[in-house]
Amino acid sequence: MGLQRLYHFVTTVTQAYDDCPADWEATKRETLLMPKVRSALAELIRQDDWLPEACAQPHPAYYQQHLLHCDPLERFSLVSFVWGPGQGTPVHDHTVWGLIGMLRGEEHSQPFRLAGGKLVADGELEMLKPGDIGKVTPTGDQDIHQVRNAYDDKVSISIHFYSGNIGKIHRHVFDPSTAAVKDFVSGYANSMVPNIWGAA
Repeated sequence: MGLQRLYHFVTTVTQAYDDCPADWEATKRETLLMPKVRSALAELIRQDDWLPEACAQPHPAYYQQHLLHCDPLERFSLVSFVWGPGQGTPVHDHTVWGLIGMLRGEEHSQPFRLAGGKLVADGELEMLKPGDIGKVTPTGDQDIHQVRNAYDDKVSISIHFYSGNIGKIHRHVFDPSTAAVKDFVSGYANSMVPNIWGAA
């Protein structure tokens, strides 16, 4: 199947967005779209035979965020996160809802929330193994977390869906000790995206 799996995900999710009324408010759109995207993502990560090698390469110093597809209207994006041994993120938010599907290895996510001007751990550590799907959403207190590779001796890869072009969205990182906030835009590690159209 190879890239046909990625092509099928992109076309399925694009159709779901096209079928969703554009004038619906954000929470209502999220409620309608999330189950459809989750189903498509579960199907995509069920097999680990489609991710192009160029989008699975770690960096020796920090994690890589490879764009796999961005909707032309920037309604959604799909990204491979490649975690080298022991690599992780700062505490950060997303400002859009998203789903995280584990493809290879294992990923640990610690949720946080702001309370009284402080950043506090919010609940148990979430552990994602191949086939598992987690979520982030700005609705409620599910948007701030810190993520790391569970392994110190091998690469892990997760596939992230976001309801926007995550590489250009202005987001925030948080200092765990002071809760100080700093703006950031993540960008992407790759300069070219996979050619799914040849796989149709």
